[in-house]
Amino acid sequence: MAKTALKPSPRPAVGYRIGVADLHGHRFAITLTIAQPAAQQHVSLPVWIPGSYLVREFSKNLLQLAAVQGDNGLAVQQHDKCTWLIACDPTQPLVLHYEVYAFDNSVRTAWLDAARGFFNGTSLCLAVAGHTDGLHEITLVSSKNTATWSIATGLSPHKVNKNGFGSYRAANYDELVDCPVEMGHFWRGSFKACGVPHRFVVAGAPPSFDGQRLLADTQKICETEIRFWHTGKTKPPHKDYLFMLNAVDDGYGGLEHRNSTALICTRRDLPRLSTETTPVAKQPDGYTTLLGLISHEYFHTWNVKRLRPAEFAPYRYDQENYTELLWFFEGFTSYYDDLLLRRAGLLDDAGYLKLLAKTVNQVMQTPGRAVQSVAQSSFDAWTKYYRVDENTPNVTVSYYTKGALVALCFDLTLRAVGAGPLDEAMRHLWQRCQGGPMTQEDLAHVLQSLSGRSFAPELAAWVHGTQDLPWKDLLQHHGVQTLEEPVALAQQLGLRVGETGGVSIKTVLRGGLAEQAGFAVGDEWLGVDDWRLSKLDDLLLYAGTATEVSALVSRDKRLLRLQLALPGTDATAAYRLVVQDAARVSAWLAA
Repeated sequence: MAKTALKPSPRPAVGYRIGVADLHGHRFAITLTIAQPAAQQHVSLPVWIPGSYLVREFSKNLLQLAAVQGDNGLAVQQHDKCTWLIACDPTQPLVLHYEVYAFDNSVRTAWLDAARGFFNGTSLCLAVAGHTDGLHEITLVSSKNTATWSIATGLSPHKVNKNGFGSYRAANYDELVDCPVEMGHFWRGSFKACGVPHRFVVAGAPPSFDGQRLLADTQKICETEIRFWHTGKTKPPHKDYLFMLNAVDDGYGGLEHRNSTALICTRRDLPRLSTETTPVAKQPDGYTTLLGLISHEYFHTWNVKRLRPAEFAPYRYDQENYTELLWFFEGFTSYYDDLLLRRAGLLDDAGYLKLLAKTVNQVMQTPGRAVQSVAQSSFDAWTKYYRVDENTPNVTVSYYTKGALVALCFDLTLRAVGAGPLDEAMRHLWQRCQGGPMTQEDLAHVLQSLSGRSFAPELAAWVHGTQDLPWKDLLQHHGVQTLEEPVALAQQLGLRVGETGGVSIKTVLRGGLAEQAGFAVGDEWLGVDDWRLSKLDDLLLYAGTATEVSALVSRDKRLLRLQLALPGTDATAAYRLVVQDAARVSAWLAA
């Protein structure tokens, strides 16, 4: 029997060799080889990373870019802030050498020190014009100081050693930069969810960390979400998945990718081992927050990484990519992250309603909800959401939190008219758009096909309008009672303050009593009437039965007297959600 010759592995059009230039100087060393360059070869570094809608100017960290062909050095001409041009011989490979400074301990960029390395390709890997759709290879090389480190990444391994150092391949540049890399000494574990292999690595975990608890709970989340999107025999779109968690003293966040996610959390929020000497009766409250983050980022595997705004097909890495749909992709994901924890059995009804009430209060205590729609908020993410200042609460609304309430209202409305849950709309969208680009019109079509009526009025009012959403009435219809309780004194006054060494004004909320009195951001609130004020709660102690006080503030080293009216019985309320009809609540939350 004749032997079948093996096909040679295709040669990558672009190859990166990534190692350490200086651990203590926090610099990666990168060698980029372009097999068949253009005579006028452009290369560029992204200015943003998908999932985080802010121009971050990653090129600011790129150092000492040099080009060679054979033994000949070539001139590198900078074209703009993130693009370079090299005139070269197109008949031989072009090699670029450069370094990248990496000292941002977040999920968005890159980090390198003596204990750990991490990077997103958007921070390290120059895009090669004319070759972004071709095969890419990345080779991770160890050094004397990193020889015992391990590698974790969602990239497909090509030739790697037992620690993971070696070469990985990606079908194109998009795939390459969508697979972050974790390096160092980390805890690792694995499980299968609906038959799909999942890995979990944790850097910085303390000795009390209960890894098996984290794996078991994450498995429940993944299985719940896979079954949410894929009923019957349909399979999830990813063949495997990697969670990368960096546990730090103080931090929180996540960034989604097609077959992985990068997460950061506070060490105190990790699940803890229970021992005879240190029994753990209850996991930290922050652990529920961490599970919600895991749920959120995993849901993005479908909702934004595949089902995504039409404006993101393809990504344009050198500029802002505008869309009005982040209220759907982030807001609906924010609605489902905690709801699916409930369905996975990781929350009870009361626990879920507590988290939902937190979202309600965040929206209702933001004056900007009457100024900006969630569609506008989505479009303005590049200039407003990620650029928070003292006036942000007055002029913006979060497409995360209000978007979650929009999803709640659609869900409860669809159920009320007998059209089934919002879950069905999400699955129909997936099928209609074939797990790819979508528009608001696609959502409108699905909502109408399921309910038999147009949802144009709701889309206009809830998404493109600024009036308050009918969440309270819809919750009442589904067995949830809304109770009102007094908010903190600062919120009653229309203030956000700092209380370290006195009372400092951080934000003056639009239309509040403090704004009417003339308070300004940056004021130091020294006293009230004849009394020194050391913390805000002392205000009521010294006011007595008065309805108005004289506030002494320092502004630009000048002392001012401001007449401040005190809140009455109709002060701003906070909302608490409680179960009124357990059967109706269960019918909503269970499925």
